[in-house]
Amino acid sequence: MAIKKNNNKPDVVRDIDYYRKKFWRVFLYTLGGIFLFFLLASWGLLGHMPSFDELENPNSNLATEIISADGVTIGKFYNENRTSVKYSDLPPHLVKALVATEDERFYEHSGIDGKRTVGAVMRLGTNGGASTLTQQLAKMLFHGEGSRFLPFRVIQKAKEWIIAVRLERQYTKNEIIAMYFNKADFVNTAVGIRSAAKVYFGKEPKDLNIEESAMLVGMLTNPSYFNPVRRAERVKTRRNIVLDQMVRNGVLDKEKATVLKEKPITLHFHPESHTDGIATYFREYLRDFMKEWVKENKKPDGSDYDIYTDGLKIYTTIDSRMQTYAEEAVTDHMANLQQEFWSQQKTNKNAPFVNLNEAETERLMMRARKNSERWSLMKAEDKSEEEILKSFNVKTKMKVFSWKGEKDTIMTPNDSIRYYKHFLQTGMMAMEPRTGNVKVWVGGINYKHFQYDHVAQGARQVGSTFKPFVYATAIEQAGMSPCDSILDSPFTIPKGRHHVTENWTPNNSNGEYRGMVTLKKALALSINTVSAKLIDKVGPEAVIDLTHKLGVKSDIPAQPSIALGAVEITVEDMVAAYSTFANEGVYVKPQVIVKIEDKNGVELYKPVTESHDVLNKDIAYAVLKLLEGVTESGSGARLRTQGGGNGYNRVTGYPYVFKNPIAGKTGTTQNQSDGWFVGMVPDLAAGVWVGNEDRSAHFKGITYGQGATAALPIWAMFMKKCYGDSSLKVSMEPFKRPANLAIKVDCYTPVVKDTTDTEGGQEQDTEELDLGG
Repeated sequence: MAIKKNNNKPDVVRDIDYYRKKFWRVFLYTLGGIFLFFLLASWGLLGHMPSFDELENPNSNLATEIISADGVTIGKFYNENRTSVKYSDLPPHLVKALVATEDERFYEHSGIDGKRTVGAVMRLGTNGGASTLTQQLAKMLFHGEGSRFLPFRVIQKAKEWIIAVRLERQYTKNEIIAMYFNKADFVNTAVGIRSAAKVYFGKEPKDLNIEESAMLVGMLTNPSYFNPVRRAERVKTRRNIVLDQMVRNGVLDKEKATVLKEKPITLHFHPESHTDGIATYFREYLRDFMKEWVKENKKPDGSDYDIYTDGLKIYTTIDSRMQTYAEEAVTDHMANLQQEFWSQQKTNKNAPFVNLNEAETERLMMRARKNSERWSLMKAEDKSEEEILKSFNVKTKMKVFSWKGEKDTIMTPNDSIRYYKHFLQTGMMAMEPRTGNVKVWVGGINYKHFQYDHVAQGARQVGSTFKPFVYATAIEQAGMSPCDSILDSPFTIPKGRHHVTENWTPNNSNGEYRGMVTLKKALALSINTVSAKLIDKVGPEAVIDLTHKLGVKSDIPAQPSIALGAVEITVEDMVAAYSTFANEGVYVKPQVIVKIEDKNGVELYKPVTESHDVLNKDIAYAVLKLLEGVTESGSGARLRTQGGGNGYNRVTGYPYVFKNPIAGKTGTTQNQSDGWFVGMVPDLAAGVWVGNEDRSAHFKGITYGQGATAALPIWAMFMKKCYGDSSLKVSMEPFKRPANLAIKVDCYTPVVKDTTDTEGGQEQDTEELDLGG
């Protein structure tokens, strides 16, 4: 018998059944929709999602580090000043402060904290979004701050969750912590925890103490709002909240926290920029090198390296200790020398130019105007030349360089040009003769205000520092020795000989002739007639050939007057050339890079040392003995003396009283426009040039303008600092004497006391020559 189904249910029961079915239908549709929403998001159909490779290698925009030979980071190339650290480099209290403040259940969840998320939903997000550390990292790595438009915010939040879960699967908790700290922006050029520790406290992250760690963690909520440079009290309050959170989570004793909360915010603020720190000129030289390097060296996939984002590590030959000592020596001496220069210019109506007429001065000033940034910018705005020139006479607020710090002032751009042309400039380089490793590179007095590099860019007349090349050629080509005698007497090279277009009769600058002198004494006293006789004996071509073999790249005119140093050479080339004598006649090309690595430590580049034989050991040693004579009884003798009067202590830094063997040569050009000193000990050669940007700006007299006063003190101060640092182990030993030396080098030369008043007369030896520019 069939049973008849009863459809006569009460209305209430039918309504309950209807709403129950509707509820489950809506619930399942919603659940399915959410599932589909997350599925579409994970597939990237709602916007880009990182691939497995991107998760494996997130774009962290890492700065390229420039690392010195002694392991110090001396600079960076960056869009964001970020350098990665490993979890093991982070102090435990820094990690505990972060977890206690930002994500208490970090070690319990898998990317999403369900409890905090539900709480945030119940509060409609009014008390924060409940983002875990992993979610915050996902936001920083892959989709930024997001949109305020609600639908987009929902999509971005979903993507953030998905990425967070994937990150948790891909990385350990410790790796996520390290990535978070490496990515965080702490403002003031500090991106990442290592930069933040350096910028705010001048230390590595592992050296941060508890209160410093708490301050940095406290900044993470809003780095601009909690900027310690501008808002110390606000930052202190926030730091103390972090300390309280550490107490609350049991990772810091309450008593200790109470003591730490009373401490003020103490910063050692050193913002890192391209114009601050040591070796600024060298870093710019290296930047130019790297721009060329990336063109010739590609990534494995064929794409270009980016020196600003790929986190390369450039290991250099520069020694941060020596570099610091060199920059200190430059600052100490140049500030004093500049003071004397200002003093002498007070009576010069056309300061700082000497012996220029009005038309010549205007040509020089016009060239400076056209090379200025003001001219370039106004030209780009299609301003007429008349309008541009007029602007140079309008007084303007500006910040100018001085040796006592930057000064705010008001002056016309024309006055600014003249002001800056007063400043004496310098270039200094030091290298190891045997390896070619450059240890010091000082391209000028202040990179922010004077960006021309006087080590590699600026070739200047070298004066008497060229004479050793003439003597070396004579020893090699004519078989002479330092002890051979030659007549110091008036001498003329007649018209037609060695391409001379008219009779050339060089004069000794003090008008004296000494009769028979040894080559060693002649070089020590920088006697012009002897240099002229030697180049006449061997010919200018032979001297030029040897000079080029010594690594000098300058074009040198084939005329006898080069014997007096009317040749423009860079500091870099001069130091490398002199180093050849200290390296037993073997030229080694200067090198500044040891190796380049990628961010993972894979070696990408290692230079091959370039070298070639120039002179045999005997000849090289003979030249060294000649150069030793300069510091024993010539223009470099003040290296060994107690000094003199007439204000020299203030300007030159007397006394030096070096007792070890030193080979060196001073040089001074016409009108004291250039002062030089190149000095060597067995394992270190250093050269210094000093002069104004324009040759027409110079000291009026030889006393302060000569190389022995302008350049030698920087070398001496630098070497004293190096010898005072036992960790450097700079040699004080004699130069290595070749076995079975065939050239006579041990000749008696009476020691001459440093005679300040007459030494300059021995120094000034080049002539005004038209060298074709």
